[in-house]
Amino acid sequence: MKKLYFIPNIITALGLACGLFVIFKMNMIEPGSGNFEGLRTSVIILLLAAFADFIDGAVARVLKAESEFGVIFDSLADAVSFGVAPSVMILKSLSLEHGTILSFVGVTAGMFFSICGILRLVRFNTNKNMVKGDLIEMTAQKKNFTGLPIPAAALAAVSANLFCFSPYFFTNMEMGLDKKAIILTCILIFLGYLMVSRLKFPSFKALHFVVASFYLALFAVISAILLLYGIMYFFSLIILVCSWGYIFLALILSFIRMLAGKKSKTLEDFDPGSEENEEEK
Repeated sequence: MKKLYFIPNIITALGLACGLFVIFKMNMIEPGSGNFEGLRTSVIILLLAAFADFIDGAVARVLKAESEFGVIFDSLADAVSFGVAPSVMILKSLSLEHGTILSFVGVTAGMFFSICGILRLVRFNTNKNMVKGDLIEMTAQKKNFTGLPIPAAALAAVSANLFCFSPYFFTNMEMGLDKKAIILTCILIFLGYLMVSRLKFPSFKALHFVVASFYLALFAVISAILLLYGIMYFFSLIILVCSWGYIFLALILSFIRMLAGKKSKTLEDFDPGSEENEEEK
């Protein structure tokens, strides 16, 4: 039976189309003129791209339709959707006057974020090829990621940008565009560093819950209801908490590991390695 290589590639193409749509849409507006509704729509589209990136590999494995073309195509799509699109969104939503130091720093931060994201993808593909066929290493890598995954970095960046322009932010805080630009610039640099760092970030695929199926299902239903309610009424806040909560969880686990010391087995999986590989982007 002929393998259906085109199905996961179509899903990848859908994610790439989402990223390109966001870039083109943001470039059609004047710098600083982006409103909250427009930014929210762009974030939702990037969430669709992240979902497509999550399932294309799974579909390829289920159909046994993995290919070298698919791997390269997926990395290029991620570079556009999660490496370039977030930088474009943030820079276009800010009112940065041309020729100023702030505009130069902002553009530099955006380029730094994009370049780090691409380096993250290159490192992933290189390391994945190095351990191909080694079942022990491949199994060990499924526990966590080395460096912040680029989809998580992208969602963290655009969620912070969306929150800064949300009605909730304007109602409870007062901050000029210059201060927002400085904060978002620092966030881009911080996220870029996390992507190329050797810090460990947990993979939710490796989670195992030792609880009764009934209670696990009940917890999942309640969590889904609360999440959907929050998305409907507090979208910017929920996306911000979820994306940055994941990052802070990993940083806390890595900090605890450093306090425990190399000889301790506590959170050994979160010991930063010099040349260790990661299982996924």
